[in-house]
This record gives sequence, C-alpha cells and structure tokens, in this order.
Amino acid sequence: MKPFRFQKFDILQHKNVFRVGTDGVLLGALCQVENAQKILEVGTGTGLISLMLAQRNANAKITALDLNEDAVKLAQENFKNSPFSERLQIFHQDFKTFASQKEYDFVVCNPPFFEENNSVKDVLARQQVELTFRNLIKKASKILSSEGIFSVIIPSESAQEFENIAEYFDVHLVRKINIFGIENGSLKRNVLEFSKKKSALEALDFTIEKSPRKYSDQYLELTKEFHVFGK
Repeated sequence: MKPFRFQKFDILQHKNVFRVGTDGVLLGALCQVENAQKILEVGTGTGLISLMLAQRNANAKITALDLNEDAVKLAQENFKNSPFSERLQIFHQDFKTFASQKEYDFVVCNPPFFEENNSVKDVLARQQVELTFRNLIKKASKILSSEGIFSVIIPSESAQEFENIAEYFDVHLVRKINIFGIENGSLKRNVLEFSKKKSALEALDFTIEKSPRKYSDQYLELTKEFHVFGK
C-alpha cells in the first residue's frame, strides 16, 4: 500500500489499519490546538492527526493510544520517521482503562461512529464495539483539565446525541463546525469541541468542494501547509 505524502511527513499505511481520510485531515487542521501543551489522541490509527497537531503546535507533547496492535506499530514507525518524533509517543492501550497521572489540556478523537454491524472492514475504527460515544465522553471528561478542550469529528446525524451525552458528563459544547461536502449540498460532518468551562458557542460553516472534484478555497487555505497539491 502506497504511503500518503504530506509536505513535512509521510504516512505509511497498512491493510489492517484505517487509512488516511478526509475526516482525519479536517479534524487535524480545524481543531483548536494552538494553546495546548499536553495532548492525548484516542485511536490514532496511522498517527495522522497526532502528526498534524505536532506540526501545528511546536510546543505540544503528544500521547497517542490505539487498541489495534498493527496500528500501534504503524503509527510508531510514522512518528519515528517524522521531524516531530521527540514530542510523540504511542501506547497499545484501551482508552477505557487508560490510567493517567496527569490531566490533558487537549483530547482529540476521530471516533468509531457506526453501530455494531456485520461488516468486517476496519471494525475497531468504524464500529462502536470497543468504544461507544458514552465511554469516550465519560473517560475524556475525567482526564480533561479545567481549561482543556475535547475535540471530535462525527457524522452530522450523530451530533445531537453526542452533545446530549457530553452535557450529561458536564462537558459543554463551545465550538461547532458544520462541514458540507459540496457547496449548496447537505451537511455531512460536524467538528465538535467541548470544555468543562461554559462559554458562548462559536459556530462556523465549512465546505470541502465548490464543485465535484474541485476543492473549495476554504479547504485549500486550511490544508495549504499539509497537502502537496498546488506546490
């Protein structure tokens, strides 16, 4: 399987690990990570999001977790080959039982969002078998610092459910990005960001393509420091 090449790092890929996709790129580029010092990524897969955050924030130290042993080995290799290797570490760990002696000021996840089903493709990464929304939010709320941010990307039809569970665990929606696949098209995804501290909701719209197979100016601007196209 061919590596996915970015400007400052490459992502080796593997048939048993969820591949680089638009959701991961969007979350890695859109989340508010600028002020974070201690970052935790849940379910890192290839390591894409952690690498993007390391590029965006030169002061951050990043811990990544994954339950898939193949993903851990792959992400470890991608971290080692990157210019950010000294600030990245990965553990073969179930987030539900992750024991941390410290709080994190940024927790990020591109979570499994399909209900359990008969598909055998990327089961851990795609289906809520090992990590449900409730498990994810409950644990994140316990290790998030008082000023920290918890950031996810999910299908728009799941956003209200996710927001309701978060409110139950006393983490409050502070930023919501509505992501449209194409200009004048339907809402596809939401980046949701939560904090223990209540504040006015920041709401934004974002469009990936202005016409079929033609990226919007928003997307080109957002990813100009990552994607190779246009160089």
